Amino acid sequence: MKKLRKKDEHGTVSNLWFLFKIFVKVSPLLTIGEIAISILSRVPSRIVAVLGVKFIIDEVEKGSSDKIIFGLITISAVMILSQFIKSVFYELYAHRERESLELKIQSMLFKKAAELDLAAYDDPSFYSDFILAFENVRNFISRTYWREYIESIVSLILVSGILISIDPVIIGVILISSVISVPVWKKMGLIIADNRKDITELRRKSDCFFRLFYQPEYAGEIRISGVSPLLIKRFSDMQDKAVQTRFHNTKKIEVLYFLNKSLTNVLLLTAAVGLYLGYRITVTKTLSPGDFVAAFNGMGVVSGTVSYLTGFGLSILTERSKMIEKMRVFLNTQPVVTDGASTAEAGVPETIKVEDIHFSYEGSDKDSINGISFEIKPCEKVALVGYNGAGKTTLTNLMLRLYDVTGGRITVGDTDIRNVTVASHRSRFAAVYQDFRIFSATVGENVALSKDFDEKRVLRALEAAGFDKELPNGVDTVLLREFDENGIMLSGGEQQNIAIARIFYRQCPYVILDEPSANLDPDAEYALNKAITEKAADKTVVFISHRLSTTRDADKILMLENGKIIEHGTHSELMAQGGKYYEMFTLQAKKYAGKDKL
Repeated sequence: MKKLRKKDEHGTVSNLWFLFKIFVKVSPLLTIGEIAISILSRVPSRIVAVLGVKFIIDEVEKGSSDKIIFGLITISAVMILSQFIKSVFYELYAHRERESLELKIQSMLFKKAAELDLAAYDDPSFYSDFILAFENVRNFISRTYWREYIESIVSLILVSGILISIDPVIIGVILISSVISVPVWKKMGLIIADNRKDITELRRKSDCFFRLFYQPEYAGEIRISGVSPLLIKRFSDMQDKAVQTRFHNTKKIEVLYFLNKSLTNVLLLTAAVGLYLGYRITVTKTLSPGDFVAAFNGMGVVSGTVSYLTGFGLSILTERSKMIEKMRVFLNTQPVVTDGASTAEAGVPETIKVEDIHFSYEGSDKDSINGISFEIKPCEKVALVGYNGAGKTTLTNLMLRLYDVTGGRITVGDTDIRNVTVASHRSRFAAVYQDFRIFSATVGENVALSKDFDEKRVLRALEAAGFDKELPNGVDTVLLREFDENGIMLSGGEQQNIAIARIFYRQCPYVILDEPSANLDPDAEYALNKAITEKAADKTVVFISHRLSTTRDADKILMLENGKIIEHGTHSELMAQGGKYYEMFTLQAKKYAGKDKL
């Protein structure tokens, strides 16, 4: 993934054009309008600074007071009108539309993040690119710079034409100073981009510590364990490193900026050109006072514009291009898990066959799944057991096509799951994981995982899952208080009931349970899993459990170790074999001695 990014890195102009096309597609009137308004509001003042001042001085020499008054009135009217149009555009349209544009682009990023494979989340650079792209959306909108660039080009053409008519030598000196400045400005842009990248990566890491202090699942352990000084120290170290990185890069930028301004603006332009113009007006008498002021002001306009286009603007655009590159790579990243040609039917359960499958995570030289084969008949209840790292969750992720197998195949009803669309395949499954999440939304939305839901189906699903908490507003009761201060809080068990209710709400033939009840006590876990098994009698259920109290009633048990199935059969068959399953079950039975659920 990183090699591809390096190979496909785009140039500054290409990246700016990429972002410009997005802006035009999302909000064409705002994008084109801001360019036009930028030209209208800035170019007149620059022309006035050259021609307007020359006109006034020339008329003062001639003693023509009427023309002076007329000129001042005209200049004032042009300036006021341009600023009035700018104010109307921004106050009545642009500010509001910018917010809309920001939301639309952020939605594009959210949508892309949801489309990408689970493998993307295994890559730390994925987070960095996503964070950089997301955090810079507002900067992209408020400081796009191409409108300033276009306005600067228009100003440069007009004012340069005036200067050439007065004295072409000035343009030559400005061009020389610009050539000297370009590499310095570009170097500054690269330093700024690298600084932003380094700071974002450090911020991403420090945010991990920050989240620990506001996420409720960590609150109890932090307070009881006394680990907070360690976390605060790690957070402080990360912040210190960020400050040092920023200071180191800022020092380089300031030195380059000082040298560049001293050599070009002060010595070459102001001193050299000022002396040259002074020589022409005082010694050779070949320049009028009006021309002198126009030339000096014009030099300031043109040098500033050229400096912006080739210098400061170039450094900013170089830095901005690096950020756009992150967004571009992120938006152009394509999922590895792709659609097949046909659409799967979410009807009755069919036979699932896993045929000699292999899988290894990117960067690993060892297979996490190594030649597994088995068959699940319709409506069977299959338990996957084994110690941590055996490959249980990886196996279910492959069945859901969160990853694709690297060898072998998985079929549902004799059809390879890679031959159907990803969405239609996953729509056949309901899955609940140990690290399930409850969202700050209504109970109905949390169960249906949609803003549109059937109230009766939600209530039936909650009943099937054993959820019996009284809800003040029924299924419209808001959970959590992130967005609603009146939201209700749930216990761990109640949250698990909500998660389990999603299985019963979703009308699909297959269910995968990856230890969703792991935090319950053995009795509660046994009761919950028994309820799921009974009320999902018409579904195929695959469940993972470290605690084997739930496996006795399974139609089939698969014991995994190092990515392989080492034992399989019913509970009684495996106990009779006296193998790894027997050892695991016996060990847990001793731990929970006296519990009649084992």
